[in-house]
Amino acid sequence: MFDRLLVLCLLKNGGIYNMARELGEISGTEDCVFLEGNGLSTISSMAKLVASIPDKSRIESSSALSSHLFFKHVIKQLLVVCEERSLELCSSKCLEDGIFSFTGQIFARICRRGSVDILTAMMIPTILNHIRSCISLEIDCSAATMIESNSKSLFWSNLIGHLKDSYSVERLSEGLLRHLEMEGVTDMEAYWIIWLLFRMICSHDTITRLMFVEKFLLQKIFPICCLRWILHFSVFECQPNASMKDLKPQVFLDTLQRLLGTWSKREFVQFTPMEQQAYITAAIGLCIERLSKEELETTKDVLSSILQGVSCRLESPIHLIRIMASSIAMVFSKVIDPNNVLYLDDTCKESESIDWSFGLISSKRRVSSAHSDRKSSREVIVSVGNNDDEIKKKVKMTKSELKFAGLSLIDRDESIDTIMTQGEEIQDEDDKHSETSNDSSLQPYDLSDDNVDIDKKFSQLVDVAAALRKPDDPDTVERALDDVETLVRASPDELHHNAADLVKTLVQIRCSDLSVDEEEESTERKRQNALVALIAMCPFESLEVLNISLYSSNMDVSQRLLIIDVMTDAAQELANAEIERHQNRNLISTSGSQPWFFPSDNGLDGSSRWVDISEVESPLSWCKRYERTLPSKSGKRKPGKTRRWSLTASKANDGQIELSRNKFPLYAAAFMFPAMQGFDKRKHGVDFLGRDFIVLGKLIHMLGVCMRCMAMHPEASALATPLLDMLSTREVAHHAEAYVRRSVLYAASCILVSLHPSFIASALIEGNSDISRGLEWIRTWSFQISESDPDTECTMMAMTCLQLHSEMALQTSRTLESADCFRAKSGFTSSAIKNEIILPTKKDMGFNLLQQ
Repeated sequence: MFDRLLVLCLLKNGGIYNMARELGEISGTEDCVFLEGNGLSTISSMAKLVASIPDKSRIESSSALSSHLFFKHVIKQLLVVCEERSLELCSSKCLEDGIFSFTGQIFARICRRGSVDILTAMMIPTILNHIRSCISLEIDCSAATMIESNSKSLFWSNLIGHLKDSYSVERLSEGLLRHLEMEGVTDMEAYWIIWLLFRMICSHDTITRLMFVEKFLLQKIFPICCLRWILHFSVFECQPNASMKDLKPQVFLDTLQRLLGTWSKREFVQFTPMEQQAYITAAIGLCIERLSKEELETTKDVLSSILQGVSCRLESPIHLIRIMASSIAMVFSKVIDPNNVLYLDDTCKESESIDWSFGLISSKRRVSSAHSDRKSSREVIVSVGNNDDEIKKKVKMTKSELKFAGLSLIDRDESIDTIMTQGEEIQDEDDKHSETSNDSSLQPYDLSDDNVDIDKKFSQLVDVAAALRKPDDPDTVERALDDVETLVRASPDELHHNAADLVKTLVQIRCSDLSVDEEEESTERKRQNALVALIAMCPFESLEVLNISLYSSNMDVSQRLLIIDVMTDAAQELANAEIERHQNRNLISTSGSQPWFFPSDNGLDGSSRWVDISEVESPLSWCKRYERTLPSKSGKRKPGKTRRWSLTASKANDGQIELSRNKFPLYAAAFMFPAMQGFDKRKHGVDFLGRDFIVLGKLIHMLGVCMRCMAMHPEASALATPLLDMLSTREVAHHAEAYVRRSVLYAASCILVSLHPSFIASALIEGNSDISRGLEWIRTWSFQISESDPDTECTMMAMTCLQLHSEMALQTSRTLESADCFRAKSGFTSSAIKNEIILPTKKDMGFNLLQQ
């Protein structure tokens, strides 16, 4: 009954409208003194009571008292009464009014209750029609004069001016900006709406002015169109179609210096989320576009901050951060010299305009990211650098299946025959010329260069190694690079003796000195393929040299990255399933497809082969018995019989045997142990934890690939513990660079996928605390990263790592249950088993694998 009375009085009969009218009349009769005393507290109490009605309504109450419908009716009535009151106050000097104060109090409480979208949805259509009617008039005066002279403009200015709560003003302004972006209004319309609503309050309220200049530029993230509106209103102080060739306002230069001071710091690149970096970069780029060359040179610290911010971003291995630096550098070069634009990235050349959103701060991104979070937990998608040009590479791992890219193997005999054949052809041509030529010939000798010695291919590894050591003869070095992989794949006898020398020589070659820029990538690929072939054919000899060179002070960053890349590719090649097919050969005593003493196969079509049947009655027999199955006659087929149609049956009939083998586990220790020993050592030219963090990230990624290549093998269990010890060190797990943290998460995921549940169960039964402590560290550290890491991709990878840990713990718990059943039957007990596996909950996605 009481609920129906509220709906009838307040909503249907205009009770809110009448309440606001009475407050306006009281304040008007007392000449604004009412709002200075107890009247303001009375208005505040009434607004608080009205705004709390939806919270106090019961569940079975009318739907009109729900927050959405109730606030919608209240806002509609208050907008009508405020618009009427604004017409009455056109000639009044009193800026305070009971109606506007009451409306401001209720609007503030609506914003604080999270219903700002209802308020903006009711306000924007009305104010948008008002702005369009003002700027569409074709008269000589400016748009600002037209808006100020309109009587309805005073209504909107007073309405926002009576919002005394700074938090409510922030929520309302943020909701207005996002709603205008959803409406798809033009830049001109959005600018004049913001100008009309917030011009008066920003002129006398410092908190609101700082909200636009600092908070909306340094702490919030809006779509790019909203960012342009904020800059035009609060920084540029001009409409979008106006130029800024005249003297810039002081707030523009101060804001640019403040943005660059934050943007140029290295800590900002390391610890700020990627979306925030893209947003501030876009704000700086839009400000630099408005600068002139003289202002850029005279403004304090602007030039140095731009150069410092660009340089520290170009050093980042993350491709998107380098794109941000390239965009700022291009805009900066246009200001310095418009005819000589600096392009640091090829993507900047493709389009004249710059996409300041960088694909991160658009409104559509949030929808796609929500769908990407619903992917299956069995699929791990990580973005870890495995290429120097494009650092972003996606690797998919599956628990039950590990697929690697196939590599075509070169036939050793074929490569040797090709080399020998070419040598014989050259020798035959020389003999032919020598026989046809004699002293009595009157024709002169042809002394022109026939390039036979240049086209001659190398046939010995010693010659290749000698040719690679000729930096002053780039043609010979390039020909040696063309032939070295083929010779190594042929596996000659001297390969094991020359492998170490070849590896050392190939690492020291400078491909940039051998070819032009267009062919440098091809030459680099030949060198990398040759090193991969050497590691695959002679793992121990090659890895010994590479591991020493990796931590040598004589190597630069590019050579260290090359070493890690070739080790990664070689590990995948060795782990690639190598299929060997063996054909069963006939015995010496057989002349055909069956022995001579077997009966002939001539007979009905469809008959099977003869089979030797041994006698059961007596162990010795003077004669042999043979049987075969004859085809059934037509109409005599037995029901219920099936035929098997598959490729395996045909292969079995052909007598082929397929063998699949993973050769990497044999060499896994040689790959991983030396590489993990010196990562934390600092000496001249080597600083993996500091300056050379890119090498550290690539190294950790390589170790993760090695773990993935020996998944479910016993060697994975032995190498997981030292790798976990390396990853769990504070300098690595909590590295300042997001690139290193991504690599650590990838390696941790590879460990979880590679370990067999039975090994973890046996380690728990035997009381092996090393592996259990490492797995528990993965769970706790991934949980911390998912909650507090500023990098979005790190948080996503940490969530996936927690899902893999949950699946691993579930499989281990099942293995332990079967082991418990076995111990119960055999009467075996062990005091070392004090572990308990906790099933996953919504609060914690991981499993507490061990509860000591």
